Amino acid sequence: MTHSPDPVEGAPLIAPSSTEHPLYDQLVEACRSVYDPEIPVNIYDLGLIYTIEIDSENAVRVIMTLTAPGCPVAGEMPGWVAEAIEPVPGVKQVDVELVWDPPWGMDMMSDEARLELGFM
Repeated sequence: MTHSPDPVEGAPLIAPSSTEHPLYDQLVEACRSVYDPEIPVNIYDLGLIYTIEIDSENAVRVIMTLTAPGCPVAGEMPGWVAEAIEPVPGVKQVDVELVWDPPWGMDMMSDEARLELGFM
């Protein structure tokens, strides 16, 4: 069976975050204030935030997913994330993009989330 090449050869499925940016840690904390209504763990530790990208003008782009496409809050969750990030001092604008590829899996959860949910 042959493997079809990815649209961008060698590009990671999950784009890298701007971890070196001075706002990054504050944005992670903002994301940690948003919870999946069905799971008592914040969306960052669940692994639902794939990428936090911050450009030179402090415009923020978040790429995220949900635990399931049929999630009852699918339409609202990106707005919750934007609302959590917008008040962070220095943030110019926020764009939250919802993606389904790669699909979310339990292996994307942090150890804290696994512990909280009794998976460890």
